[in-house]
Amino acid sequence: MSYEILPPAREGRVPFSEGQTWYRITGNLESGVTPLVVAHGGPGATHQYLLSLTAFADPDGPARPVIHYDQLGCGNSTHLPGADPSYWTVDLFLAELDNLLGHLGVADDYHLLGQSWGGMLAAEHAVRRPAGLKRLVISNSPASMPLWSEAAAGLRADLPPGVDTTLRIHEDARTTDSPEYAAAMKVFYDRHVCRVVPNPPEVAAAFASIEKNPTVYHTMNGPSEFHVVGSLRSWSVVDRLPRIDVPVLVISGAYDEAQPVCVAPYAELIPGARWEVFEKSSHLPNVEEPDRYVAVVESFLRGGR
Repeated sequence: MSYEILPPAREGRVPFSEGQTWYRITGNLESGVTPLVVAHGGPGATHQYLLSLTAFADPDGPARPVIHYDQLGCGNSTHLPGADPSYWTVDLFLAELDNLLGHLGVADDYHLLGQSWGGMLAAEHAVRRPAGLKRLVISNSPASMPLWSEAAAGLRADLPPGVDTTLRIHEDARTTDSPEYAAAMKVFYDRHVCRVVPNPPEVAAAFASIEKNPTVYHTMNGPSEFHVVGSLRSWSVVDRLPRIDVPVLVISGAYDEAQPVCVAPYAELIPGARWEVFEKSSHLPNVEEPDRYVAVVESFLRGGR
């Protein structure tokens, strides 16, 4: 790794729904440079594993303001463990993003980068054609959860002997909270989620946050990245992708759990979209190939294709 996590210029909270959304701003929103808003994955992870993206705000580099936030239900935002499962919807998180953009005064001029679930959310945001969105980065995200599950089945089949069998035994028995399941799950994660092992501290912190408060993750996704049994299991944005009318950069890793079959619709159906594959990365090229990641994204945000 060769990145430094820059300190925030400002942190705060904005009222939303049944609680508050926490945000972190790195750099100067008054600089005149279009800010980059970062939507994290999960659903139910935290901003922490994307803190390498504060590099965009480096005054000796891009000097681009960066806005991280924790989505409702996780991280530094309000946790609602007692909420009815029906509360956690795509529309909720779309409304939260709109609320944050308005509160920070950037709704008329912003770039959006969504990673994993954040990219799914970003695509849903973009198909609505918000007037202030200038450029969109969809990083390591599926366009369809059925396609994601199809890809995951293939990756699981290629795991070392016995690993997938262990996973399936516990999934069938609904004992996915067992240490044995966690150990088998780690084999998959070390191959297809983050190949920097041990994980960087901010990545480990995000995983720990999900483990401590799995409400949103378990409700919308499931017990693991590859066993999707939550409310998102049939989600797809494929049929709506041609509506996106801003420049789009699609990113994936060569070892990514977001395999080409579930990423390709973004590149094929969004007019003019560019697809960049990071050959040394899996699901987190922002920490696996950080210098190249920042260079590729910043070039795109400055008008490159």
